[in-house]
Amino acid sequence: MIRVGPVKGAKAGIVLAHGRGGTAAGILDFMSMAGLPQIAAIAPEAPGQSWWPTSFLSPMQAMAPFVLAGTKAILDGVAALEADGIARDRIWLGGFSQGACLALETLARHGQGLAGCFGFSGGLIGTADQMSTPQPTLYGHRGKSFDYAGRLDNARVWISVHKQDPHIPLRRVEETGSTLSALGAEVRIQIYPGSGHGILAADLEILRDWLGV
Repeated sequence: MIRVGPVKGAKAGIVLAHGRGGTAAGILDFMSMAGLPQIAAIAPEAPGQSWWPTSFLSPMQAMAPFVLAGTKAILDGVAALEADGIARDRIWLGGFSQGACLALETLARHGQGLAGCFGFSGGLIGTADQMSTPQPTLYGHRGKSFDYAGRLDNARVWISVHKQDPHIPLRRVEETGSTLSALGAEVRIQIYPGSGHGILAADLEILRDWLGV
């Protein structure tokens, strides 16, 4: 775990997860880029700089052990912020690419009482495989079920993605938004035109706006 910002007296906290090939230090750079020195931020680092070796759209048999390990790393970060005295409803999750998928999945599975999540180029991983044929709108993968037990009332969620993202199909982003909304979260989806896969200025603006408490 790497952290930036105040250990005590922070206005809020956030656990950030990096993408494939990224680092904890790299994802934490976005806090300084957004100008949020008063926010306590913490980031776990994936073994080999990757949370899983395949696409997040892969069958659950391939994904399950990596999701279990990744969500534990995120929850360890939440526990560390709570130990510093930050109330659970002032703690956010966030991430980019693989990290966004992991943050959104952690929110759906274990996020009751958390402030919300920033999913920069990501979507839910899911809970089970659907017995469907490979779907072109899911880049040749089969569909997933999204069966989550908890509630996310009062949580705020930002999901951003390019219309033609090479890794994150727009259909999965839409499924993610409807799933989290059904759990009670207030969801905003930002679709950028064209192709791409990255964090844009609007993402930093929303990070600054929502965390600038």
